Amino acid sequence: QVQLVESGGGSVQAGDSLRLSCAVSGRSFNAYAWFRQREFVASTSWGGASTDYADSVKGRFTISRDNASNTVYLQMNSLKPEDTGVYYCAASRRMGRFTRVDLYDSWGQGTQVTVSS
Repeated sequence: QVQLVESGGGSVQAGDSLRLSCAVSGRSFNAYAWFRQREFVASTSWGGASTDYADSVKGRFTISRDNASNTVYLQMNSLKPEDTGVYYCAASRRMGRFTRVDLYDSWGQGTQVTVSS
């Protein structure tokens, strides 16, 4: 059974940092991404060498993956109130990296991030 389990969300002040984790079990995927609700945030291809970011988070967020432990991370620095939302981890069997929701096959349950000013 495929499972993606996010953790690491919380309530912070503007300027703080959080690191989200997504533990993947059941199978391996080629591409992973983070979405805020249905809005694309970041994606990474197999191996983690190729990444993509929404303009709003470039320079502040970093997506990475540890294939040995099947875990995907989203390091979020210099958080802003507009970063508030439920963050979802998504996985795709397709090769490459994608910004579209419909190209991802499996999703986690989400983790809440709240940034106050």
